[in-house]
Amino acid sequence: MGINSERDVEANLQIGPTDRGMVRLFIEAQGVEIPMDFEPDEAREIAEEIMAAVKAAEARAS
Repeated sequence: MGINSERDVEANLQIGPTDRGMVRLFIEAQGVEIPMDFEPDEAREIAEEIMAAVKAAEARAS
């Protein structure tokens, strides 16, 4: 399965700060919970990658 493989899986994503100064991405799907904690700088890099993907997707859609 790759980035372009579609799946019919419903998931819940929550994003927020932890009480330890980390940024947590919390994913829950089909009874599985995946908490992923990142330093603020790492989270910023992830956000930049997401924004770059948004721009690329918008360019392909138009």
